[in-house]
Amino acid sequence: MSRIGRSPIPVPAGVEVEVVGSRVRVKGPRGELSREIHPAITIERENGHLHVRRPSDSREHRSLHGLTRTLVANMVTGVHTGFTRSMEIYGVGYRGQKQGERLVLALGFSHPIEIHPPPGLEVAEIQTFSPTQANGWLSTRFTLRGYDKERLGQFAADIRALREPEPYKGKGVRYVGETVRRKAGKAAGKGSK
Repeated sequence: MSRIGRSPIPVPAGVEVEVVGSRVRVKGPRGELSREIHPAITIERENGHLHVRRPSDSREHRSLHGLTRTLVANMVTGVHTGFTRSMEIYGVGYRGQKQGERLVLALGFSHPIEIHPPPGLEVAEIQTFSPTQANGWLSTRFTLRGYDKERLGQFAADIRALREPEPYKGKGVRYVGETVRRKAGKAAGKGSK
């Protein structure tokens, strides 16, 4: 049996879970999420916990068991406490600032890029670090916040795709804590003859 799938999902106070057929709807203080699950998987509520059950030990049902449990647990956590994703802009002349609800990024293009967060997501905070704190370059960190983990991750990936970290100097947009594999420059590869 799946270790992930068989662990119960605690339902905190203030969170309502409704299961109708194969549709799960979760409502909490931060928002409301709804998802269609596979019809073979069932969700039962017992003693303030949700239990995800599968009908058989077939390969398909085993894989759906853990997946469904994780998706529903993310929904419950999202509407109760929410999720955050921290990102960093690293490089000379690269910076970001918050103007109202939108995020304005200078990433080395001829124009600044304005990003409007989708509904349910927001740019929580922006911090700028001096060159002494950020390995010699000015660095900007910002935090994205939302209650839908999938949409938050996709939004963060879309921002990172605007200017992915390049391998020589590491300039670009990256996740905080992300390791960028660096390459030696042209001069480092030459040897004496």
